[in-house]
Amino acid sequence: MSSGPGTARRGVPEGDVPNGRATRTGVALVTGASSGIGAAVSHRIAAEGGWRLLVAGRDRERLAGIAAATSSTALCADLMSRGDTERLVVEALGTAGRVDLLVAAAGVGWAGSFDTMPAADADRVLTVDLVSVVHLVRLLLPHMLAAGRGHIMLIGSVAGSTGVRGEVVYSAAKSAIATFADALRHELRGTGVRVTHLVPGVVDTPFFERRGMPYARSWPRPMSPEKVADALWDAFTAGRDEVFVPGWLRLPGCVRAVAPRLYHRLAARFG
Repeated sequence: MSSGPGTARRGVPEGDVPNGRATRTGVALVTGASSGIGAAVSHRIAAEGGWRLLVAGRDRERLAGIAAATSSTALCADLMSRGDTERLVVEALGTAGRVDLLVAAAGVGWAGSFDTMPAADADRVLTVDLVSVVHLVRLLLPHMLAAGRGHIMLIGSVAGSTGVRGEVVYSAAKSAIATFADALRHELRGTGVRVTHLVPGVVDTPFFERRGMPYARSWPRPMSPEKVADALWDAFTAGRDEVFVPGWLRLPGCVRAVAPRLYHRLAARFG
């Protein structure tokens, strides 16, 4: 059931209800919205109705198409630039007055042996996948805390849970996102601001083409970005802290924690 202003009670910030389920209305900002998971999430939020949707991305033409299809406001920004990241927040707040839901879906990759990775590509992966996320949250969080409500949804990767050879820097960035989400969640407990870490597996998006190496495994099969968007929305409405998509992806990390030797043997054999 959707909640609105009438749901708020003493000690419960407006937009949150006692069972932990979040409001389904407000202002949402989605980064990486011009394609892939970000585009699917934008369509999913738009389908709910009642949201003022702000979509952010680097490709102006594709972003305009998403904005038209979702009746949202396009905010063009290159998250490689600290200035653009800061301008994005200023424009979002100036356009809508607040941001109740941040979905940090922008991400880039690079595939290959780490010893051959150009410095510029390492900087790009770390900046887009980690540094820009930290700064977006840093800039938006004070406004959420002042309002006593908000939800930050960070898109991780199974590569951040287990480490993937050939994607060393990407794995490191996504691992850092997982720890950032966990630490921030503890820090924000009781403030009315929630943090969700969504951990998808292989998703059928242009990500693999852009990283310089196509996905060549027969298993696990890539899933649609719409499946990830549905899981994200379910996690948001239920107020979940961390969600793996599909759920069995939690298992490798558990094996690594309790039986590291077995995990490393399996990783060496199956990758």
